[in-house]
Amino acid sequence: MPTNGLHQVLKIQFGLVNDTDRYLTAESFGFKVNASAPSLKRKQMWVLEPDPGEGTAVLFRSSHLGRYLSAEEDGRVACEAERPGRDCRFLVLPQPDGRWVLQSEPHGRFFGGTEDQLSCFSTAITPAELWTVHLAIHPQAHLLSVSRRRYAHLCPREDEMAADSDTPWGVDALVTLIFQNRQYCLKSCDSRYLRSDGRLVWEPEARACYTLEFKAGKLAFKDCDGRYLAPVGPAGTLRAGRNTRPGKDELFDLEESHPQVVLVAANHRYVSVRQGVNVSANQDEELDHETFLMQIDQETKKCTFYSSTGGYWTLVTHGGIQATATQVSENTMFEMEWRGRRVALKASNGRYVCMKKNGQLAAISDFVGEHTPPALGSLGLSVPQALVSPAGEDEEFTLKLINRPILVLRGLDGFVCHRRGSNQLDTNRSVYDVFHLSFSDGAYQIRGAGRRDGAGEQRKGGSRREWGAVPSLDGGASHPPTPLWPTPGRGGGFWHTGSHGSVCSDGERAEDFLFEFRERGRLAIRARSGKYLRGGASGLLRADADAPAGVALWEY
Repeated sequence: MPTNGLHQVLKIQFGLVNDTDRYLTAESFGFKVNASAPSLKRKQMWVLEPDPGEGTAVLFRSSHLGRYLSAEEDGRVACEAERPGRDCRFLVLPQPDGRWVLQSEPHGRFFGGTEDQLSCFSTAITPAELWTVHLAIHPQAHLLSVSRRRYAHLCPREDEMAADSDTPWGVDALVTLIFQNRQYCLKSCDSRYLRSDGRLVWEPEARACYTLEFKAGKLAFKDCDGRYLAPVGPAGTLRAGRNTRPGKDELFDLEESHPQVVLVAANHRYVSVRQGVNVSANQDEELDHETFLMQIDQETKKCTFYSSTGGYWTLVTHGGIQATATQVSENTMFEMEWRGRRVALKASNGRYVCMKKNGQLAAISDFVGEHTPPALGSLGLSVPQALVSPAGEDEEFTLKLINRPILVLRGLDGFVCHRRGSNQLDTNRSVYDVFHLSFSDGAYQIRGAGRRDGAGEQRKGGSRREWGAVPSLDGGASHPPTPLWPTPGRGGGFWHTGSHGSVCSDGERAEDFLFEFRERGRLAIRARSGKYLRGGASGLLRADADAPAGVALWEY
């Protein structure tokens, strides 16, 4: 049975890039290391581990091999050690420009080189001994202050980011790490960058760029003046403090950002726990009580829904659904059936969740479509067409993802990114583009942001952008797509499908794509043709997969 996992710290994996923009690679054959790879893949991923002793040395373990980097006294390097020995201990020396120098602790020499000519024998630091840290994790996460045990989130009224939230609830808690010029920026959910003085700015200027440092498995963000980002004052405003060395106040954890969703029933009302423990479709606005954190179990592929009141949806007597469970169990697990723009939920009793006449949810339907409305017209009664629910509507819900206003997609081979000089999209890149979402009647529209986020998001217009209104969910095709984010600049076109399944990013009109949340942290994207978007050997994004599996699943 799955266990609770609401707050899970991400394991920090990264790549090391040398001065010639090549990644440190651990080869399976001979356990050799080189710096020949132009992109970050499995063989280029490393994990930093503290030395078992009490010193300041660290260990570099290959994620691919599970073995440790070592440097002998004569400078020879390899990634062969299954257990860390004396030669596996390195000192990390951060440089002013954000890069690292790796020094063998027992031998005092520096590690560097190019291609397959790597060694740890240099007595001086040259450009060949400088390494850039490139995080290999998905860049969208929650940021937790280690000292305050509070989550960072956007405060729109104060126009700042603050670490004062007990739980990372809602879209404001999403933080996106942007890798740029060998440093990192922190991007809020409204696409602004956090500057070291606490201000939010539209461009990734110098004071909005930070050098990453690791300490005891935690992250620290050092600004261009050598000071570290920390929560300051009673409100926990994030800005650079006075310290030039990272203490507990300057350390952060990155936690996995699970999807948070709202559901709308056949009566066009939001599913909510606002009026008590019963889960009911009875609200007209979308706030915290209508937002649910959705987790998918990796083994069963069933999901749980966790409410802002601290309880999981659970099956109770007579098929009722209440948000009262404090632990994950069989009764809190629901099977999702994707039905085009709608989703049906099957509870542990084998029955489908439906909306009763009073709006309460209950798992009492044996089939989707069991509650066929009576033929009121045959009784001589005049009924507005909008009030007549089609067969199956009581068991079907509109599900909307609310905490990905900006979207980064990663497949098996890398991130999705615009192909230079083309309207097509690559799926095997080490860098990523940030895309914007809009939502309309169970479908999403995907739009670019003008140019690669690593070079700074393009923005036109005023200094602030207005949030879109809550979308209409009455299924009316006449309603335009409503942004889930501040309206982007004009530089990015909409995704659309072209000939032979190609996916292009220069559309003037929005095309609908369906999101199906199939696995933990992964979704499938279905095009209007019914095919799924996939990566592949060519590196191009195509809409021609028959099943939502493998290369057709995307980490988001």
